[in-house]
Amino acid sequence: MATQSPTEAAPRRSSFVQPKPRALRPFNTSEVKILLLENINETAVKSFLKQGYQVETYSKALVGDELLEKIKDVHVVGIRSKTKLTKQVLNAAVNLKVVGCFCIGTNQVDLHAAAHRGIAVFNSPFSNSRSVAELVIGEMIVLARQLGDRNIEMHYETWNKVSKRCFEIRGKVLGIVGYGHIGSQLSVLAESMGMTVYFHDVLQIMPLGTAKQTETLEELLSISDFVSLHVPELEETREMIGEREIMGYMKKGSYLLNNARGTVVQIPGLIKGLQSGHLAGAAIDVFPKEPASNGRHFTEYPELLKCPNIIMTPHIGGSTEEAQRMIGIEVSSALIKYINEGTSIGAVNFPEIDLRVIREDDKNTVRVLYIHRNIPGVLKAINEIFADHNVEKQYSDSKGDIAYVMADIANVAEEQLHQIYDAIIATPANISTRMLY
Repeated sequence: MATQSPTEAAPRRSSFVQPKPRALRPFNTSEVKILLLENINETAVKSFLKQGYQVETYSKALVGDELLEKIKDVHVVGIRSKTKLTKQVLNAAVNLKVVGCFCIGTNQVDLHAAAHRGIAVFNSPFSNSRSVAELVIGEMIVLARQLGDRNIEMHYETWNKVSKRCFEIRGKVLGIVGYGHIGSQLSVLAESMGMTVYFHDVLQIMPLGTAKQTETLEELLSISDFVSLHVPELEETREMIGEREIMGYMKKGSYLLNNARGTVVQIPGLIKGLQSGHLAGAAIDVFPKEPASNGRHFTEYPELLKCPNIIMTPHIGGSTEEAQRMIGIEVSSALIKYINEGTSIGAVNFPEIDLRVIREDDKNTVRVLYIHRNIPGVLKAINEIFADHNVEKQYSDSKGDIAYVMADIANVAEEQLHQIYDAIIATPANISTRMLY
């Protein structure tokens, strides 16, 4: 654990902590408390310190009472994939305003509970796309040449020079399930290696290069020599690849690669496909159950360990220096804009809205950030509160039953701040209100 003092920074025209009655004042960002877990990249730490925030860092995930204790007073928490922010944890975080997931996935956060507490959640949807795509290319070559098995044999002093069932990937068919940021990049790389690419996605997507989209998953599986999965964890994708798909639709001698989410593949079906020889090999980077920390904890799948020509890696698809630097920059930038300006563009559980920044010469302009329940009459009530002031700009949007209003109000005297704030938080729909000034 490391606690880092804020750098010297000029006080900002913002009040990130929800102001208290009779204590409303311009707020120095040095009072913003940030908790970063799981060894988040130094680029994020430096970005936060540059703003003058207080930053506390841990190299591991926190669980149980330790997590509840550490999170209760912070305004911002940054995590990767191992820390679980459940409803119980979020309820304990009384000052928490925003969560940064320094990874692609957000299933480790109860997004619904966060939204209903007025807590925005941001992630990094594409910063590690290249890292994952390159890993898949490497996995396909290793599987096609049985390099994993030959390597293990050499470590046990066995010389086994063979070419039977060892292939080039050139001229083979790659089937990509999920043609998003990673799938599309993989498509381009695979074509450059001489592969033919097909993909399946629930959306109609314009392909890159000469890739072609199939109408059904079953069609894709039946024509592919390699099948690579790149879908999010949803109810529709849970256990989408099992014995039926592997033994019934995939070609005999084909390969399955899962660098998406562990719940997408049914492990018993995968084991049967490998043990029977129907699958020539597999590469698995994600698992339904993953250890919370490094060490000799991978004990859930003993039968999988015995299977031939399988590459198993500990969820390292995006674990490159380049990807982690980009993730640190991307997520920290989104969090800083939300803290300092209220901008929610990129939030995964929240309405995405933005307003241009308040100019430095707008001395008496206040930005109101009003998170509320999406019910009738709210805008009428909030605009009645603003009625005696000039609303320079305003934006409102909703996502499900949560809505968010940003409004810049001009010519607000300091003695009027409490009156406006108290009136807003008294509205029945109020979830969380901040005033930046």
